[in-house]
Formats: sequence, C-alpha cells, structure tokens
Amino acid sequence: MEKFVPYEKLSKKAKREADSQRRGSWNGVNPVSRKSPNPKAYNRQKARKWSADDRSFVPS
Repeated sequence: MEKFVPYEKLSKKAKREADSQRRGSWNGVNPVSRKSPNPKAYNRQKARKWSADDRSFVPS
C-alpha cells in the first residue's frame, strides 16, 4: 500500500503524472476547431464578398 502524499508536496514528475491521469480525453476532437467565431470581430472574407458584389452597379 502506498503512503498518501498531499498534492502540494508531490515532486514535479509525480504532479505531471497525477494531472495526466485526471485529465479527460478529447477522443480525436480538436477543441480549437469547435470554437464559434466572434460576431464582433472584423471578418476580411465577408468584406471581400461585399465589395465583389456588383448588383449595385447600374450601367449608364
């Protein structure tokens, strides 16, 4: 039976091992790709599409 040692007193290596056991797995899912875009942020692609829209052009 192993002796209980508080987390604060564990070595750096033991803390890393304990943390890795506590962490869950994303099962191959990249959490960054799941992030929704910020609606307040400037979107260059949206601006480019607006300028390429030539419906407002009226031939003379």
